[in-house]
Amino acid sequence: MPSAARSDLRDPQQALCRYLDDLRRVRRRSEHTLRNYRSDLRGFLGYLEGEGVFFLDAGRSHGRGYLALLRERDIAPASVKRCASTIRGFYGWLDTHGIPLGARRGDSILRLRHPKAPARLPRFLTEEEAAALLAARPSRRPRGSGRASGAEGAARDPEALRDRALMELLYAAGLRVAEVVGCDVSDLDLEQQQVRVTGKGERSRIALYGAPASAALAEYLESGRPELASGAEPALFLSRSGRRLSVRSVQRIVRRAGLEAGLAASVHPHLLRHTFATHMLDNAADLRVVQHLLGHSSPDTTQVYT
Repeated sequence: MPSAARSDLRDPQQALCRYLDDLRRVRRRSEHTLRNYRSDLRGFLGYLEGEGVFFLDAGRSHGRGYLALLRERDIAPASVKRCASTIRGFYGWLDTHGIPLGARRGDSILRLRHPKAPARLPRFLTEEEAAALLAARPSRRPRGSGRASGAEGAARDPEALRDRALMELLYAAGLRVAEVVGCDVSDLDLEQQQVRVTGKGERSRIALYGAPASAALAEYLESGRPELASGAEPALFLSRSGRRLSVRSVQRIVRRAGLEAGLAASVHPHLLRHTFATHMLDNAADLRVVQHLLGHSSPDTTQVYT
């Protein structure tokens, strides 16, 4: 690295921006992940400034002090653990770029370790709760006096057809919300009952689904999507304006369905992914198969559902 570029890294804000840009371009981290990293590092850099410590002189003791402060604020253990990993990753990146770290011997921040977080089992729906959720239709405002009302109107509403297909696919294939909104029509194979998705780290995989999801998708593609489509938008799931459905919109749809189904706890898209994995393993599916279907890089991640 040129010396001028290295000197930029001695400024904390420049270093932070360069680090996040590297994670975005080279390591393909998602914007959600980058927002978390930015928040973690800004918090730590602000803590160091308040302590009168230049950020390149920070040691493990400073990292421990900051993590202790987070715990005192009742920050979730998983978030504290992520913050420790983020701090260590940032300083490791500086080290690999030839930036000298000034902590005294034995106090290297590269040795910062996160506190052990208590194991938390993922929440999931019972089969009865999942069936109630998939049968629910998120309530919405009437979209014109000419539409049919009641069950007949809901059945013909393109957004109702979309919502049903969306939730069936989330549950049947165990998809992440970002994966389902990223799907294009061309990714779907109704005959083989499979869909190509792009997961974490830009890794592509084939996800499978069954007959109920296939029927819901076919009905949506035939009777729902054409009414929502505007122009040449390739997305599978469209908004009312004919654009690709957003992550936030999917979260609202699933939450409304949970309320209509009368489920006590908050319902979100990732809960359907947890439910898919748990139901698969409860019905004697092979752990490695479920790992592949979920797009996990390690079976240890899938093991939490057993």
